[in-house]
Amino acid sequence: MARGNGKSETEVRIDADHELPASDDAMEDLPAAQAQVSAESSELQKLRTERDTLVDRLARLQAEFENARKRAAREQQDFRDYALTDSIRALLPILDSFERALQTNATQVGDFRGGVELIYKQLQDALGKLGLRPIPAKGEPFDPRFHEAIEMVDTKEADDHQILEELQRGYKLKDRLLRPAMVKVARNSK
Repeated sequence: MARGNGKSETEVRIDADHELPASDDAMEDLPAAQAQVSAESSELQKLRTERDTLVDRLARLQAEFENARKRAAREQQDFRDYALTDSIRALLPILDSFERALQTNATQVGDFRGGVELIYKQLQDALGKLGLRPIPAKGEPFDPRFHEAIEMVDTKEADDHQILEELQRGYKLKDRLLRPAMVKVARNSK
């Protein structure tokens, strides 16, 4: 039986059960919608691939950074372990000179003293090349940055706070204080 709209009863039942689009234009839009879904799926897959690539790259960069950090720490430790090499090498000739001096049979005290003075000069030169400088003290004004006052001496023969005597020499290594000079300082009692 046909109804007034030109559709059979079976067609109407299908329409009611599945709610098919009423017009033919909507049927034509279906392939476009499927194409859009396919394009979005392709774009999503492309973004996932890009994300995975970036995550992998980040993991590799983190590993490279960690390896570089460990390598730098190892190099610093090696530098510390062998930093004294040049210093020790500069002092070895002095040690050799002391050994030769101890092997000689110096009959006169003057000869022995002369040898020790030469070794002392050799040691001063070697340490000077490494950057060691003595701090001037005797006759200088007292400076608490470089001098350590062990005793204050009442005197009128020197200016107030002038160093009278150096008890132990002080040293700088390049521009850094290594050890202050121990000194006796004048105190005017006017």
